[in-house]
Amino acid sequence: MRIKTKLNLGVGLLFLMIIILSLVSGYSVFLIKADTENILKANYNTLEYSRNMILSLDEIKASPDSNIHVFKEYLEKQTQNVTEPGEKEATANLEKSFALLEQNGANEAIKAQIRKDIFAIMKLNLDAIKQKSDIAKQSAETANLSIAIVGTLCFLIAFNLLVNLPNNIANPIKELTLSIKEIANKNYSERVHFTSHSEFGDLAKSFNTMAQKLEEYHDSNVYKLLFEKKRLETLINNMNDPIIGLDNENMILFANDEALKIIGLKLEDVIGKSASELALSNDLIHSLILKETENPKKQPLKIFAHGKESYFEKEIHNITITPTGEEKEINIGDVIILRNITLFKELDFAKTNFIATVSHELKTPIASIKLSLQLLENAKTGDMNDDQKQLVESIKDDSQRLLKITGELLNLSQLETGNIQLNIGKSNPHEIVKYAVEAVKVQADQKQIQLIVEADEKLTEVKADSEKTGWVLINYLSNAIRYSSEKSSILIKLKKENNQIVFQVIDTGKGIDTRYKDRVFDKYFQVPGSQKSGTGLGLAISKEFIEAQNGSVGVESNLGLGSTFWLSLKV
Repeated sequence: MRIKTKLNLGVGLLFLMIIILSLVSGYSVFLIKADTENILKANYNTLEYSRNMILSLDEIKASPDSNIHVFKEYLEKQTQNVTEPGEKEATANLEKSFALLEQNGANEAIKAQIRKDIFAIMKLNLDAIKQKSDIAKQSAETANLSIAIVGTLCFLIAFNLLVNLPNNIANPIKELTLSIKEIANKNYSERVHFTSHSEFGDLAKSFNTMAQKLEEYHDSNVYKLLFEKKRLETLINNMNDPIIGLDNENMILFANDEALKIIGLKLEDVIGKSASELALSNDLIHSLILKETENPKKQPLKIFAHGKESYFEKEIHNITITPTGEEKEINIGDVIILRNITLFKELDFAKTNFIATVSHELKTPIASIKLSLQLLENAKTGDMNDDQKQLVESIKDDSQRLLKITGELLNLSQLETGNIQLNIGKSNPHEIVKYAVEAVKVQADQKQIQLIVEADEKLTEVKADSEKTGWVLINYLSNAIRYSSEKSSILIKLKKENNQIVFQVIDTGKGIDTRYKDRVFDKYFQVPGSQKSGTGLGLAISKEFIEAQNGSVGVESNLGLGSTFWLSLKV
């Protein structure tokens, strides 16, 4: 029988017996209640009337008129409450005797007859009460028996379900669980044996089929797995980039030929060995297994390979898997790949040298152009008309822009070649801010922008190259003026935080979208939609200048709410 059918039958039968028990209990209570109410209504009231009539009869001598009236009132109630056999005749006799009493109230013989008639009525009702009480008692006993029988059946059914049902469900599940564990431990010969035709029987058949297929698959695919492993090893060895594989305990699983060449070790000295232990005697392996958190500023690795100094970019890929039947991922190791970027690095060096040369060569003709413009503007060389003055002013702006671009390119070439020269010393932060504000004052006045300096008093001197720090601050202010509306204000804050001096330039411009905040300090990057008025190198050079002084830069901005560019230097 199916488990679902068993459950339906057992629970359904128990539910039916509970309903029957409820109906029997209710009906029995109803019968007892009816018997009780019948005694109260039919017999108790008659006894009460009879008692009151006897009391009235005893007091007729003292007050004949009033007590006869009371007696008559209870007699009328009795005539309307005749319920037992013989009670009607006894009540009729009482009425006749009472009629005689009304005619002769002093006759004791009539009173005696009336008492006799009343006692006869009371006896009939007392007998009826006893009889009905016996009937009610019998009904109660019958009800107790019925409830006991139905309750016992309910108990037996419930007890049977309690004893058998959990075992019928739990035992097959337990056996199936043990078999699944055996399969998980690669014991594919495990089988489940259920003889029933229930759902567990169907499950056992499906499980055994699965186990058989797994056993066949395991037996037939070992060679294929070994073949695929060999194929993967060959592919890894034929790759031009060095590759090293580590497990989750930092043990080296594989290393291709290129990796063995650059680390200078043999395969048998590497495979199965701890990378941490090898790093103690091999500096290159130590550099390779360093996590990015340990070396936050990512720099290419310079390694002597292929007969020359080569540059490699390290990539560490963490490998995680989700085991079959589970939901949580587990870490199984890392793969380290070294991308050979020597060619790109050589091209970058050539580009840097080219930019440095061209920038340097351009400065001389640009300076000559500026000198010529100054001579043209001199009144001694002759007067110019308005069109000529406009052309001279345009040439002057363009030459100034070219001079700024060549200056930035020269600074960039210094940074990229590592030839940046710093003159770090004790500098007054107030003087640096004053110098930067004076440098951009004319630019701010042209847009009627107010420059507000808010500085803490008595700030300590800062360790900095005042010239390059001032250049960075000027760059911040120039950008703020460029992107601020006319007649607005720019706040320059200067304060001390955690043993550092922080310079902040706060504008009320259109701000920077959160998507681009992390890229504004990248080379050549300009926020999409902004006016293209420069090379995109200013902020990148600013970052290099400050980081070369062991400082840091950053930006806080929200679109439409302005921007706050800051730099911090150690005191």
